[in-house]
Amino acid sequence: MILDGEVVIVSGVGAGLGAKLARRAAAEGAKVVLAARSTTVTAEVEKEIVAAGGEAVAVSGDVRRQDDVDAVVRTALERFGKVTGLVNSAYSHPGFHDLLDTPDKQLRRSLDIVLHGALAMTRAVVPHMQAAGGGSIVNIGTMSTRKPLRGEGGYAVAKAAMGCATQYLALELGEHRIRVNQAVLGWLDGPGVRFYLQMTAGARGVTEQEVYDEIAARNPMGRIPTDEACAGAVLFLLSSLASEVTGALLDVNGGEHMPS
Repeated sequence: MILDGEVVIVSGVGAGLGAKLARRAAAEGAKVVLAARSTTVTAEVEKEIVAAGGEAVAVSGDVRRQDDVDAVVRTALERFGKVTGLVNSAYSHPGFHDLLDTPDKQLRRSLDIVLHGALAMTRAVVPHMQAAGGGSIVNIGTMSTRKPLRGEGGYAVAKAAMGCATQYLALELGEHRIRVNQAVLGWLDGPGVRFYLQMTAGARGVTEQEVYDEIAARNPMGRIPTDEACAGAVLFLLSSLASEVTGALLDVNGGEHMPS
């Protein structure tokens, strides 16, 4: 098990990637702290992990609130004694608009959650990772920062800022044996994409399968990567298998975008 003995906080657990990631991390031996504003999903995932013989605890928290951030980390320490891993996946999309048409309030909210929330969580865990002898932080990015898609500008700007922060944190925290990377994800075949397929098919008068096939044809593997499959890349970056990887922005998109 590649995460045996690690204590991993997954910040921003939703029904898609976050939930899949938490389950897989626990299956790989990690003790998992599931943090989200709503505990509807996290409580269910906690039950599933415990029923399967793993260890997990769900905590309600908003990354924009310092007290909530502190409570998440405090819960990890009280329950499991240390923190060695953090996944920053808290999500906020300002809506599909051209960038200059994106409502300022919504854009600032995305930046507060995606960038400032990740920095707050990172700031809170670093002293405890130092005390544990090191750790790994993985930020969740988006292919929209690599391959612009009209309507995604506000979301991409927040994730691009997170990508820049990832490399600076890797530079600054390396001396403490803390690695920082970003998994840059593309289309994820989970609840969000399934809703998009349904909505688009209805608007265009075609089948959901036709919409799926159009998207899948954009990458060499001919499919939309699933949440669960992409979670594997995050687990890799969290684990000692990636002991020499830091400051990386790893593309995980089935080859739809191949950086030069």
